[in-house]
Amino acid sequence: MRGKPIPGSAGRVRPLRMLGDPTLHAPCEPVTDFGPSLARLVEDLFATMYRANGVGLAANQIGVPLRVFVFDCPDDEDVRHLGHIVNPRPTLTDGVTVRGAEGCLSLPGLEAGTERFDHAVVEGVTADGEPVRIDGTGFFARCLQHECDHLEGLVYPDRLTGWRKAKVLRAARRASWS
Repeated sequence: MRGKPIPGSAGRVRPLRMLGDPTLHAPCEPVTDFGPSLARLVEDLFATMYRANGVGLAANQIGVPLRVFVFDCPDDEDVRHLGHIVNPRPTLTDGVTVRGAEGCLSLPGLEAGTERFDHAVVEGVTADGEPVRIDGTGFFARCLQHECDHLEGLVYPDRLTGWRKAKVLRAARRASWS
């Protein structure tokens, strides 16, 4: 008996876009075509995320300005959350605001304490058009908020202020990929 294929096993690893790339700084368009090209995009997102050792990846991080992201992320109790969401809408962020280390595959090697809510709910659909509701707490809630930000054209340094923001941007300017 065969199980489900591993997400990304049929995908192609694509180049990641880095901080400063215009695709990362513009809001993404809603998905309207739920055909084979969307399924390929989801597979490519998983393949690229796994190759980069990430826990989430938005489509614009590989240069595709569509409202799609994938995740394979634990919560604070080490429960694994694996999936994707198309046309996500954050419907709830609440609870305690927690400042925690946050990084991004589009800013490799950089982290900064970023404030996020400890609970997030995102609704949307799957690549097959089926409704989906994702409820996350802890680190997984941070991931959901981070990926939703990407689809709005935001990167985590946009959420920083003062010396934290200055430090990350200075480091990004010194990095070879910027």
